[in-house]
Amino acid sequence: MKKILSAASALVALCLTAYGSFAQPGIDEMNQARQQLSSSFFSALDCALVMAALFGITGAVKIYHNWQMGKPRIDSDIAAWFYAAFFMVLAGMFLRAIFGI
Repeated sequence: MKKILSAASALVALCLTAYGSFAQPGIDEMNQARQQLSSSFFSALDCALVMAALFGITGAVKIYHNWQMGKPRIDSDIAAWFYAAFFMVLAGMFLRAIFGI
């Protein structure tokens, strides 16, 4: 009898805990904050694309200058320039997928 009583009281406590978890405040406020963030700021993808363009232009000017000055091997500079811009585009997509802004 004592086992049944303790099992029943554990079941009731578990049900009350599950019921209380549905009544969490703040979900509407979090959605409202997300809406305000997305309406007043650039999206993360737009910001990453702008940064990738800046990296691309800066890297292209640097590589062009090194090429014109006769630097013998610019292959590593070209790869670094390309992958930096590519990383920024992927980072923007990742942030957009994770945070939704």
